[in-house]
Amino acid sequence: MRVDLLTREYPPEIYGGAGVHVAELVKALRRTGGADLDVQVRAFGAPREEQGATAYSVPADLTHANGALQTMGVDLAIAADAQGADLVHSHTWYANFAGHVAKMLYGIPHVATAHSLEPLRPWKAEQLGGGYRLSSWIERDALTSADAVVAVSEGMRRDLLRVYPDLEPERVKVVYNGIDLTSWTRVEDPDTARVLGLDPDRPSVVFVGRITRQKGLPYLLRAARLLPPDVQLVLCAGAPDTPEIMAEVEGLVAELRETREGVVWIDRHLPRHELCVLLSHATTFVCPSVYEPLGIVNLEAMACGAPVVGTSTGGIPEVVAHGVTGTIVPLHQLQDGTGTPTDPERFVHDLAEALADMVSDPDRARAWGEAGRLRAEREFSWLAIAERTRALYDEVLADPR
Repeated sequence: MRVDLLTREYPPEIYGGAGVHVAELVKALRRTGGADLDVQVRAFGAPREEQGATAYSVPADLTHANGALQTMGVDLAIAADAQGADLVHSHTWYANFAGHVAKMLYGIPHVATAHSLEPLRPWKAEQLGGGYRLSSWIERDALTSADAVVAVSEGMRRDLLRVYPDLEPERVKVVYNGIDLTSWTRVEDPDTARVLGLDPDRPSVVFVGRITRQKGLPYLLRAARLLPPDVQLVLCAGAPDTPEIMAEVEGLVAELRETREGVVWIDRHLPRHELCVLLSHATTFVCPSVYEPLGIVNLEAMACGAPVVGTSTGGIPEVVAHGVTGTIVPLHQLQDGTGTPTDPERFVHDLAEALADMVSDPDRARAWGEAGRLRAEREFSWLAIAERTRALYDEVLADPR
């Protein structure tokens, strides 16, 4: 069986959770999928040296076009090369178009994994302009026509069926994201932590994520004003979606630094070892997202033994066990697709209260972190996820739409 896995992100060009998912899934499928499984990766970007991975750049005549048109140009080239595959598996709207075209062109099944949903990220209109209407159209048609749609959490499955009511429920399957438990592990290295700006002898809150509306960073920065003065805030945050949100974050960080010490902002991409060090020495990790289908970053923190303070949105409560591996902060949201809290001040207050409570008892925080590592080992192994994915391929091939 030849499966062509279609993706925008693939090592070394990874900037988000979807790229991590694809990289780890490919490794696990090749390791456990069986001798009859040939996984070919078709990705965006610069040429890859890895055998079985082909890269595609933006067509020359589209280099100055809208980003969505550039994506469609790459997807058409990918779809052309999918000839001969038994099944295509696309990830995110960036590759959904390629999977949809390959399905129609060659009559082969298309499995699509939804890592997020365009209608629930309306702020992307700031980034893509009219391209947001194209990305939304691509996602809708590709998902509603796919032979199977993979949701990365039960919360994502509910969102899929609500946003796309034409989807037949039996075609939407839940397969969680996973975590590489060998690479993501506790690393005791206080000297490196200090070099990065975190004092291991003081309570600390660590955030890791892109500067996007969905990650909720402005709410965290407002909540940080209410934390005890000895609590450090370490932000590993970069890749802003727009100049506007970057300016907002810069302003909030500047205001915070006027009133408290220990506000550290690391805007460069950290290697995994350094991230493991920060997560291992954090009193708590925080995920203030207003939209998060699952949140691989929470699994990474748990694998390093950090308790998590996360919001009650999307799949976060399926990963973080409240009162066992961390704390879930209530988040009541507007139903307009933006994820905006109905009472932003209450949300900021509740987030600050949960963080202050976590750092106030380091022994409990450490115990919850240890429980988080055990939970990651037990329920989010990539080998189990690869086995479930391979079973889905067999199921779809046996009964395509």
